[in-house]
Amino acid sequence: MLRLVPEVRRGQPLRLLCIGAHSDDLEIGCGGTILTWLANIPKLEVTWVVLSAEGVRASEARRSARALLARAATSKVLIADFRDCFLQSQYAEVKGYFENLRKEVDPDIVLTHWLQDRHQDHRLAAELTWNTWRNHLVLEYEIPKYEGDLVTPNVYVPISASLARRKVGHLKRCFSSQRSKDWFAADTFLGLMRLRGLESRSQSGFAEAFHARKLVFS
Repeated sequence: MLRLVPEVRRGQPLRLLCIGAHSDDLEIGCGGTILTWLANIPKLEVTWVVLSAEGVRASEARRSARALLARAATSKVLIADFRDCFLQSQYAEVKGYFENLRKEVDPDIVLTHWLQDRHQDHRLAAELTWNTWRNHLVLEYEIPKYEGDLVTPNVYVPISASLARRKVGHLKRCFSSQRSKDWFAADTFLGLMRLRGLESRSQSGFAEAFHARKLVFS
């Protein structure tokens, strides 16, 4: 199978914009991909955005981002405090937040939620991502949840076994507020990466998967 590698302009960094509705969404959806790119791409500039995090969840989000992005050439972590599960009722304010962010960030790749995600906050984040960055490569990550909305993706990033385990350890270490939830378990995260690894024939047996609506070959 043809493998595509993110293009890095000579002497220039690869710029990522990572958008999550909640404080652990990015780590669950694309944490292994971020760790893989940090390990293999010399210059990575990351803007990390969490739309809804208050109190201990905001503290966890900051601590997690600092640890995860330690090897980035530069990183900017933005933690907003929109009300969890009510983003749609704050549409004007959230839309304004995205418009202001667009003036500051011109990424090469945007990582965001899947557009058909059944969680309303996730879905709105994806919709506003597409409304705001209309001429960019957008990869939509997946989040396992009660709604059972996982479907077949079309983009895979192989993850080494060591980085898959590191991702899971990072989640359990940084998000102690979620440990009581029955779904927040190593088997959940490793199992999904194992399934995506099988689908993509990853040599390690692990991968993360995304939905890509538009790809341009030149």
